[in-house]
Amino acid sequence: MAPQAGRDLLVRIGEGGEPPVFTAMAGLRIKTFALNAKTVDVTTADSVEGWRELLAGAGVKTCSVSGTGVFVSAAADARVRQAFFDQSAQDWQLVIPGFGTLTGPFILASLDYAGRHDREASWSLSLASAGAIVFEAV
Repeated sequence: MAPQAGRDLLVRIGEGGEPPVFTAMAGLRIKTFALNAKTVDVTTADSVEGWRELLAGAGVKTCSVSGTGVFVSAAADARVRQAFFDQSAQDWQLVIPGFGTLTGPFILASLDYAGRHDREASWSLSLASAGAIVFEAV
């Protein structure tokens, strides 16, 4: 895979409806996507030479997203703010160029606003997966 520009990572929020329509969250400068799978240890005294054994397919999978950016759209700011106050699972889509898309329900776990007197106002958010995430390869 060739190097990819970080700006091409996208975080999109669903607008509801069928088929789903996703709108890019404007102004995100830094984006991080993390996929995790907790393991289930089933090691016993009978495990070969004491090696750890894991139960395949039994762990809990999670996806988390964080992003930091600037305000460029009142509509995007309002949509993110409403998602936080609703605290209901919203459909989000993560686009990773050269890899694929991850789509599914997320809850907006944190929303921070900041600003220096001599700089632009900024915001950051954290999303936590709240159900099955579908991966579609490029």
